[in-house]
Amino acid sequence: MSRITTAFRVLNAEQKAAAAAAALLAVSTFGPFSWVELAELLLAAGVLALLFARAEGQSFHLPFGDGTIIATAGVWAGILIVARLFERPLGQNLLALACAAILFLAGARERAKRPADDIRGVAKAPAESPGGSESGSPDRPAS
Repeated sequence: MSRITTAFRVLNAEQKAAAAAAALLAVSTFGPFSWVELAELLLAAGVLALLFARAEGQSFHLPFGDGTIIATAGVWAGILIVARLFERPLGQNLLALACAAILFLAGARERAKRPADDIRGVAKAPAESPGGSESGSPDRPAS
């Protein structure tokens, strides 16, 4: 339990919002249970696992970055919730939709703060031109 509290303290504001939204999304699945709720639980667990790994300092590359993955999870959760909109109580749907929206917004803000290829602790080398000179594009001959 102390690892979880320490990890939560390390996260930035957007990551904390995403973690809270994912946890509440998991809570919103109580009640009638189907494949949709299972998918929501897996989605919430995935977001929480990603954030926990980042808080623990693990570096790994995600194709579009953490923010994009979290925002996509929010959109997918919203689609899943709308799929069961009339089969669950209104309060449960509103909580779940609010969590999906917060998840999307937190992911979008995280994406705006960190570029897609941002791996903590790894410095990128400046790009060099292939020939060592900057004579122009390879399509155009030098004049």
